[in-house]
Amino acid sequence: MTEGTRPRPVPVVVPTTNGSERQKERGATLRVLVYVAVAHLMAFFLWLMFAVIGKR
Repeated sequence: MTEGTRPRPVPVVVPTTNGSERQKERGATLRVLVYVAVAHLMAFFLWLMFAVIGKR
């Protein structure tokens, strides 16, 4: 170091989330589970329709 220069301050990363990131992750997981459940119900309904129509 030369005379008159100061060392640069090191940036400190402070976590600022108050659990909101975990809430977002939980919300995304719940949304995926709901979408999968609804897709299975729709597939079952279509299968049931074809099964009923096929017996005629």
